[in-house]
Amino acid sequence: MPQAKMNSKREHRIAIEVVVDAYSPEEQAMGWYNYLEEKLHFPFLTKCIAERAISPLRKGDEVEIVGMAPEEECQHEMFVETRWERRKLAVPLSQLKPIAATDKDTKEAVEDWHYWIDQGHIL
Repeated sequence: MPQAKMNSKREHRIAIEVVVDAYSPEEQAMGWYNYLEEKLHFPFLTKCIAERAISPLRKGDEVEIVGMAPEEECQHEMFVETRWERRKLAVPLSQLKPIAATDKDTKEAVEDWHYWIDQGHIL
């Protein structure tokens, strides 16, 4: 997959607010978790933009995101929770895009995560 075009404003925000002083993948994961937990305003509506083998969502599905997945689930990728068959299910944030009237902070934080992943970073 080709790398996303560099965005200096986004790069600066991620460096200063997310991965500042994070030298290991574990520290980066904690930085991302804390950043998203602070910036995402739940609940918000999303659309699935990519299918993943680990998720039941199909491209085009709309789901309401109700919270961050538990910290221990987010050590290698960021997951958020949706209601699924009378329980909460963690799905990868990378397969979701906010839709409709999602607030600016939530939209920006999700876009920051997508950008970081598109730049080839992994936890």
